[in-house]
Amino acid sequence: MNKVVSIHTLRFFVLILFQALIFNHINFMGYINPCIYILFIAFFPIQNNRILFLLFAFLLGLGVDLFSDSGGIHAAASLSIAYARPLILKFSFGSMYQNHSLKFDTVDLGIKITYLALLTLLHHFVLFTLEVFSVVKTILVLQKTLFSGIFTILMCVIISVIFSRTTK
Repeated sequence: MNKVVSIHTLRFFVLILFQALIFNHINFMGYINPCIYILFIAFFPIQNNRILFLLFAFLLGLGVDLFSDSGGIHAAASLSIAYARPLILKFSFGSMYQNHSLKFDTVDLGIKITYLALLTLLHHFVLFTLEVFSVVKTILVLQKTLFSGIFTILMCVIISVIFSRTTK
């Protein structure tokens, strides 16, 4: 149990630092930034306390907000996907999630990409809606969500494949 806590604590701080020091400064084509810190929310253990998980997601987003000077939008987006995560897990994994036999390292890559894509697009939609905060600029929100989402999904899949524990 102590090893699991230390691994997740290390992952929490490493993802915040990588997001703040590297990924926030990519700014590809003027507005495309990957948000790799959502990997912490995506791969957090399922059986843990839900209230504690929501608190961790909020603190993760708040940590990114402190480094990004973004006024709480990352915290709101992180909390949104943490709250919606059980529905996305049930949609993506179906009976594996319902039987609590889900291990992220052993699932197929296609299902993992679907799961990461749903989380990422929801996160980015909330993030950019709060950033733009205008109904008139809905096309801009959708454009930023789509392009940043594709880049984030690509980066998250690459990172999750590189750091996967099992090989098939």
